[in-house]
Amino acid sequence: MTNETTTKFEGNLAAALKTERLSAYARLRGGFPVPLAGATYWAVLAIAGHMLAPSIWYWVALFGSGTIFPLALLYANIFKNNFIKDSTAATSVIGPAFIGMLLFWPIAIAALWRATDLFPLVLAIGMSLHWPVIGWSYGRTTIFSAHAIIRALVSFYIWWKIPEMQLVYIPAAIAGIYLLTVMVIIIDSSAVKARIEKP
Repeated sequence: MTNETTTKFEGNLAAALKTERLSAYARLRGGFPVPLAGATYWAVLAIAGHMLAPSIWYWVALFGSGTIFPLALLYANIFKNNFIKDSTAATSVIGPAFIGMLLFWPIAIAALWRATDLFPLVLAIGMSLHWPVIGWSYGRTTIFSAHAIIRALVSFYIWWKIPEMQLVYIPAAIAGIYLLTVMVIIIDSSAVKARIEKP
């Protein structure tokens, strides 16, 4: 192949992949049951932060994180959004994205052992590390990256400025950011779907 042919082929391939990613985004409504489950988890943690001693909250946060995926499946069933069975050419990136995110757990456990005041911040940021990649898989890197960036900045601010309330305010803020993200995703994916279906 000549350089010109190769460049054209790569351009066509990139365009086809982008189209497929956006189609999945529209079809699955951006996989909104997953962030909805995240909102539920963090809302429960905000309530727990108000009611429980920090020593108990840490363990509720740690083991409660395992409920997010089953909750996402429940919401998917309720909203008839079968994101788990959908597959595209970009789906294979999801595994590495989650592996990259899960690598934050040793840092979180270390914080529990040696610096418990850091644990909520590590959890808040660490559990969002896969968001930009998931956004890319849907052709919507900006929206998903914005979620992770805003979440990191807000969590850090609360941890820094209001440490005595971080077990309530950090999860409450993240739950709110999740709900706002879900609304944005639903509105945006509806617009993308309308463009795709437009004759």
